[in-house]
This record gives sequence, C-alpha cells and structure tokens, in this order.
Amino acid sequence: MIHRIDYFIAALIGFLTGVFAIPVALNLGIRERVLLLLLPLAVPPVFAFGVWLGKVLSRWLAFMTHLTKFAVVGFLNFAIDVGILNLLSILTGIKAGFIIGGVNIPGFVLAAFNSYFWNKFWVFQDRGDRSVWHDFPKFISVTGAGLVINSVVVIVVTTYVDPFFSFSPDAWLNIAKVLAAIVSLGWNFVGYKLFVFTPTP
Repeated sequence: MIHRIDYFIAALIGFLTGVFAIPVALNLGIRERVLLLLLPLAVPPVFAFGVWLGKVLSRWLAFMTHLTKFAVVGFLNFAIDVGILNLLSILTGIKAGFIIGGVNIPGFVLAAFNSYFWNKFWVFQDRGDRSVWHDFPKFISVTGAGLVINSVVVIVVTTYVDPFFSFSPDAWLNIAKVLAAIVSLGWNFVGYKLFVFTPTP
C-alpha cells in the first residue's frame, strides 16, 4: 500500500540519485554547471511519479507496489555504485583490467548497505520484532553473489570486449556498469523478496 510519505521518500531518493550522478557526468566530460545542478532537481518528480504509477498498476498486479519502490531504491543504489566507481576512476585513472574489479568494490559495498536499509524498512517493510541486523547475513549472501556477478561483467566487458561505435574508455566503463547492474538486478530482487526480507511469522 502506498501512502503520502512514500512520495516524499521517493523524491528524497531521487535527489540523492541526482547527487551521485554528478561524478558520472563529470567523468563523461559534461562540465555545464547548470546541467550538473539540475540533476538532483530533475530526478525527484520522476521517482515520485514512478511510485504513483506502481500504486495504480497494483490494482491489477499486486507486486507492482514492491517492484516500483524496489526500482526507485535500485536507481539510487546504482547511482551510488557507479558514481563512486567514476569518482575513483577519475582519481586513479583506472578504466579497465582486472584491477577495475577492485575499484568496483567500494561503491558496490556502500550501495549494498544503502540497499539493505531502504529495502528492509521501505520496500518490503520488514518491521517485525527481530533485530535490525537479523536479516543481514542472508542479505550479505545474496548481495555477495550479486557483487561477484557485477564485477565479473564489468571486468569482462571493459577488458575483453572492444568498445562499439568508438566509445571512449570512460563511456565504455559506464556501459559495462549498466550491463552489470541489469544482470544483477533480477538476482537481487528475487533473492531479497523470497529469501531475505520474508514476512515475520
């Protein structure tokens, strides 16, 4: 069920998503200050609309409420993950090779902690009497497998696949990260819903 507070939360998540998107834009060569400042302001209404759309669609498909909220959180997780990856890439100059797997880890870990709390308390609303950390070991198991999947895709695409259409190494790194996120998204949603954030008996 969707409440008014959910639209505010979605807008807040949208703002944070825009903030973490700024390093990505900078790494891709975008320097216009107005455009960079617009990122945190343009995303919130889109996310709030997405949650409203999930409410409408849930009349026919009950899981859409969870799915749209999960998608909103997923975009923030992705923005944190790829934003930190781009920031570290800018600072270190690393764009490919096996070492990119290590550069990929910090953003993924921070995004994973972010994901745990938003999914537990907002998406799946697991507010039973159990400890806040009760589901964390299961969450780490699912997310750890997701990290392996994510990093393998990033390494393979940036190291063994030649960029299409003359993409720059920075752009190709981000394309690899998008593909990695798509591959791991389905795994995470099913794992969280069926294994991690199960209703309290």
